[in-house]
Amino acid sequence: MNGLMTLAVGVVILAALYIGQDVFLPVVLAILLAFVLAPFVDLMRRWHLGRVPAVIIAVLFTLSVIGALGTVIGFQVVGLATDLPRYQTTIKEKVGSLREGTIGRLPSLVREFNSAVKEAPKETPEPPPSAAGVPANPAPPAPEPGPLPVEVHEREPTPLEIARSIATPLLHPLATTGIVFVVLIFILLQREDLRDRMIRLFGSTDLHRTTAAMDDAARRLSRYFLTQLALNASFGVFIGIGLWLIGVPSPALWGAFTALLRFVPYIGSFIAAAFPVMLAAAVDPGWSMALMTLALFVITEPLMGHVVEPLVYGQSTGLSPFAVVISAIFWTWLWGPVGLLIATPLTLCLVVLGRHVERLEFLDVLLGDRPALTPAENLYQRMLAGDPDEALESAELLLKERSLTSYYDEVALRGLQLAANDASRGVLTGHQLEQIKNVVQALVHDLGGHDDVEPETDSQEVEPIASPRSEKPDIKEPAIESKPREDAIPDAWAAPGAIMCIAGRGALDDAAADMLAQLLGKHGMGTRTVPHADVSRSTIFRLDVTGVQMVCVCYLEIGGTPAHLRYLLRRLRKQVPNAPIMVGLWPSDDKILQDEALRKTLGADHYVASLRDGVICCLKVATGEGIAAEAAKPALSAEQAPQSTAAVKRLPLPA
Repeated sequence: MNGLMTLAVGVVILAALYIGQDVFLPVVLAILLAFVLAPFVDLMRRWHLGRVPAVIIAVLFTLSVIGALGTVIGFQVVGLATDLPRYQTTIKEKVGSLREGTIGRLPSLVREFNSAVKEAPKETPEPPPSAAGVPANPAPPAPEPGPLPVEVHEREPTPLEIARSIATPLLHPLATTGIVFVVLIFILLQREDLRDRMIRLFGSTDLHRTTAAMDDAARRLSRYFLTQLALNASFGVFIGIGLWLIGVPSPALWGAFTALLRFVPYIGSFIAAAFPVMLAAAVDPGWSMALMTLALFVITEPLMGHVVEPLVYGQSTGLSPFAVVISAIFWTWLWGPVGLLIATPLTLCLVVLGRHVERLEFLDVLLGDRPALTPAENLYQRMLAGDPDEALESAELLLKERSLTSYYDEVALRGLQLAANDASRGVLTGHQLEQIKNVVQALVHDLGGHDDVEPETDSQEVEPIASPRSEKPDIKEPAIESKPREDAIPDAWAAPGAIMCIAGRGALDDAAADMLAQLLGKHGMGTRTVPHADVSRSTIFRLDVTGVQMVCVCYLEIGGTPAHLRYLLRRLRKQVPNAPIMVGLWPSDDKILQDEALRKTLGADHYVASLRDGVICCLKVATGEGIAAEAAKPALSAEQAPQSTAAVKRLPLPA
């Protein structure tokens, strides 16, 4: 029912946009112009001008620029139309030379080839002899007189009819322009009021967050549209100067035409280049002018699109290439050529709204350039598909921006948590669970060659135009860079099996234990991974605990009252009474980490909520910095538990 209602609403909106384009199009153009002029108005407001004078000056300045540009283009068009007859001779000569050349001989060559492959024609029979006394070719009859020529002359139009024929085509554009600027004035005068109404409609439940999001979106859109206008105008001026130096007639016209068509994605520059190239071919008796004109566009357009714009806009404007093409087709179908020109900025407005307004999030998913799945969801999907190669490729891309510890905490463990949740609900088959285990095992093995250091990133990278969604981004913990010296870790802790990483009883806890063991090994400590079956009641007495300095128990999921964890810790206390025990809950189980009485009942020495905290805890205990003394205690006291746990979780590494 909801799907049908959504479809009906979508159809009604499309019909309203199509039928009411004469109303909606001026409003949309006014909104886009408001984004462009808003920084100019704010600048004049900072110069202590009132809102009304600032808006009037901005609008008058825009009208003067548009009028001057229209006047220049009009004179250029008139001059070009006057000179066109002079170019006909050059065009005829070039067409004649093409006919005389190889291209012109192609039809005759094709006819000769066809006649060569055909069979010889049969002999035609002679005509029968004519009857006696009748000539074979009688004389033709005398021609009849032709009809009299008739000429029709139209009545000369009156001055009123001439004025009407000129004014009628201009009336609709002038009326649209007038509506655009009237709406523009009201938008600039009441920006804050319109913003508050939008907040009331889409985000009244969280005014602070929605206000910040709307202000940020307006700032980014204003910057983007103003920058795009400046870049396209600069490109048009450069093209105009280049065409003037080459000698192409009406360079100002083609410069303005190029600047305007650059708002059309992908194909706009090609369309803009076609007309000057054809005109250059018509003007120059040779081909040098046309080739130079073509080279001007071929060289400058890639430089602008692939060098200048990425440096100015940032790495991304927020739109996917597919969305740009689809939006151009859609808005052209809906509103004609004007829709094609405003397709990209209008679609970007929708994407920014989708990233800041929760109800419109589907617009960001459909049109934005961000992946539809988070890295953790993408990893889980690759686990389900049994594709370790693509999972490794995605991991290596992410490791260019973060450390191995951060990747395991932010991506791998969260992907495993998704799998563990589905496994607990019983939606995963045995085959799927085995595939997930194999993919994670292969991923951890393949990432064994990566060091756990924070990669260097370019801090000067330009911020993208379209910001991410308003929710808080993932917090990326810094890498564990202060790796202890070789002599800082005792030999007993560096020996193989010094830290025993025990997997919980969950189906995927072995993977978490493997990750922790790998990270500890990269920081100079010897590790050994033990499956949960080896610490059960019937097998723990056979567990080899020789040289064990510390025990780490890893759980991806533990719900309810963890009685099994309490009994496991008791068995481990009996087996290794002198080794401190750390319990890792990835991700954190708030009930255990926040309930000190429950922690005291369980009996572990340390509790951590991330792999990074687990590595820091083990390093602290190994080097004896403040935690070794607490490791001998059987449980945390009620007064010390919260402070000690927090210290374990956030203490920096030893130098």
